[in-house]
Amino acid sequence: MAEQPRRRTTTTTTKPKAKTKKKRRMSGKAWFYGMFFTIVIAIVCGIIGYLLIILNGERLLEEHGSKLEFGEASIIYDVNGNEISRLYDILDHREVADFSEIPQFMKDAIVATEDQRFYEHSGLDFWAIGRALVKDVIARSAVEGGSTITQQLAKNVFLSADKTFFRKATEASIAVALEQQLTKDEILTMYLNRIYFGKGIHGIKAAAEFYFGVELEDMKLWQAATLAAMPKAPNRFNPLVNPDESMNRRAVVLRLMYDQGYITEGEMKEAQAVVYEAPPNQNDMKTGKYYAYSDFVLNEAMKITGLSEEELRVSGLQIYTSLEPQAQDAMDKEFADPSNFEESKDDQLVQGSMIIIDHRSGEIKAIAGGRDYSSRGWNRVDKMRQPGSAIKPIVAYGPALESGKYFPWSTLKNDQKCFSNYCPSDRWGAVPVSMTQAMKDSRNLAAVWMLNEVGVKQGAEFAEKLGLTLEPDDRNLAMALGGLTRGASPLQMATAYSIMANGGKSVDPHAITKITGKKNWEYKAPPSKQLMSPQTAWYLTEMMQAVVEKGGTGARAAIDRPVAGKTGTTQAGIPGYKGNGIKDAWFVGYTPEWTAAVWMGYDKTDVNHLLTKGGGQSAALFAKVMRPAMKGVANDSFKRPNDVKEDKPPMTIKNFKAEFSETGARVLLSWDPVNEKEITYEVYRKESGASDYIRFVDVVTPYVEDMSVFPGITYDYYVVAYDAATNQRSEPSNVVSLAIPEIDIDIPEIPMEPENPTSPPVTPPEEGNQGGEGGNGGTGGEGTDPGTPETPGNTGNPGGGEGEGGLVDPTPPPAGNAGEGVSVGGL
Repeated sequence: MAEQPRRRTTTTTTKPKAKTKKKRRMSGKAWFYGMFFTIVIAIVCGIIGYLLIILNGERLLEEHGSKLEFGEASIIYDVNGNEISRLYDILDHREVADFSEIPQFMKDAIVATEDQRFYEHSGLDFWAIGRALVKDVIARSAVEGGSTITQQLAKNVFLSADKTFFRKATEASIAVALEQQLTKDEILTMYLNRIYFGKGIHGIKAAAEFYFGVELEDMKLWQAATLAAMPKAPNRFNPLVNPDESMNRRAVVLRLMYDQGYITEGEMKEAQAVVYEAPPNQNDMKTGKYYAYSDFVLNEAMKITGLSEEELRVSGLQIYTSLEPQAQDAMDKEFADPSNFEESKDDQLVQGSMIIIDHRSGEIKAIAGGRDYSSRGWNRVDKMRQPGSAIKPIVAYGPALESGKYFPWSTLKNDQKCFSNYCPSDRWGAVPVSMTQAMKDSRNLAAVWMLNEVGVKQGAEFAEKLGLTLEPDDRNLAMALGGLTRGASPLQMATAYSIMANGGKSVDPHAITKITGKKNWEYKAPPSKQLMSPQTAWYLTEMMQAVVEKGGTGARAAIDRPVAGKTGTTQAGIPGYKGNGIKDAWFVGYTPEWTAAVWMGYDKTDVNHLLTKGGGQSAALFAKVMRPAMKGVANDSFKRPNDVKEDKPPMTIKNFKAEFSETGARVLLSWDPVNEKEITYEVYRKESGASDYIRFVDVVTPYVEDMSVFPGITYDYYVVAYDAATNQRSEPSNVVSLAIPEIDIDIPEIPMEPENPTSPPVTPPEEGNQGGEGGNGGTGGEGTDPGTPETPGNTGNPGGGEGEGGLVDPTPPPAGNAGEGVSVGGL
């Protein structure tokens, strides 16, 4: 056999596969023991921790159980270091109630609101704590608390405000200890006797008497819900301080009671609908004085220290203030005098508020929160009201002066009655007026025209720099007359005027100068800012001094030292009401040393509760308070800054006369010339039956012949001098009225021009400017009589119907040829 070929073989070398490391699974037995010991350790730690909490709580309760009582009172001192008020003793009413005296729905209301699981936990509600922690984590801030009623009672044992882990641990310890030693009924009774209900009232029994004038056992469901709403925020949900907030919170409490089965739906709705009224004998429970100032200090101290009201009252602090007793006593005396206020038709008082600030330092010297003000009452000094014309220097004239384009002697136009769809009016008609005179008379049309020229945006920005808070809807021309959504408070208005009085520099109003005790603090003024130029502040001061002079709307505010200020009133704003009633009456003014704001009005305005007198009465109260308040305060003077432009003596038109000449049937107008260069005379005319003046003619000579008159028609004329060099107009001359007699007018025959003239043609004179149609006379406006209200709408006396022609450019066009004696326009 043939040899078979040998098959070639190849050897392939393969690397051994790496061995896969198998994960060792925990056996079920090991997993069980691991979990078992973890749980056991956790339980042991929990038991040990709970025992430590109990032991610590028992120890603390034994050592400090007697501290379930009030702490040391904080004291307020005046500017001289004399005590004026003990916060703890202002209304320190405490009465202990037995468990049997407390109505069941009062207990239910507190449990439903403060601690729904009160009867189920042993001092600590871990479910509530867990829920609160989850919400806090989601919100990334402390938005919900988990404290039980027992914890809240425990917290009151230690009145420190330090919100630390150790503080909360201490609370928890004492809460558990209390649950071990007391029954639920005893804890709830102790809590209701200890709880703070605002206005210095501690305990449910005193609260029932103070807020409702009833014995505890006679309380009704809505009253119990009102009180149950207060522990979280005794001031915010206080029916006296914030009745609307209180009513809303009461509704929440009643809803909780209904949801938890304590009351029926009918009971809930009936109790929700009740409107709170303070009992007539409430003031019998109050003691002390200077309540409004003390309340203002209390709120300021809460912001400074971060303490709650109750904690602050009993923290033993010494609070030093800038209160000037002489000023406060003068203010309290006048606010207690009914003759300073209008008489009401019923028991609802005409209210008022006032604040005095030393604008040189920002220190608040005195505060009146209202007539018959009680502690923690409705402090009107920081409540918003419509400012009326008192806002004109802030939003209209101040920004105009700050622009550098206008001055107190600048002439303002009144000829435009409507700006888009806004049509303000006043009783002055449409005659041009200087800014100073517009301020003195409180003329509405001039203020709106000025704001329109400056711009609403600039006016709003200027007002906000001075501390006013404007809403988006406020940014329109109605702002010039105080038409704001929320308004401004006496404190805000006084602050804005303080800046004017302080040469345009910022002012930081404050009542507290120093705090000592457990917390130490001393006032340090923030860096001063120049919010308006010193020149603008000076011009405003000059203009508002005219307001207080004879004939000004604030003349009754004059005292024995320099005063500048502005009155303000607002219309009723009641749908369907056509009367002249006033809702708000203001005077805001300042001397070189102090600034004060006075407001008068009803808390709730309706057709039966309106004022009839204007800002003059507020101005009179300003004088009555400031005169004795400032006795002994060194007299100063308003400081004139550098670079203030001089106001030339005002131009005046004298001896303006009008005569009818039958020759040519014409009216001859003449007046004394003004001794200035580049003077143009603007002649205005109105014929009988017309509502407006027209700008009839511009001339450069002091006489005019009006050859466009007709028999049987009466014509009224006045003249204004215009200085082109300074862009200044004089005050209007006196108005002259002339009736054209019924006569036959011979029209002279005009000869025909020859076909071949022997002399060159005569060039006719250049025709004068044709005036536009004047504005309508308006209604409303503030009168010069101090008792006449200023009304920024259509409620004043009928205007004179005078109106400026339709000239827009303040520079007049070329006048007619003086050599011809007359240039007729506007026909």
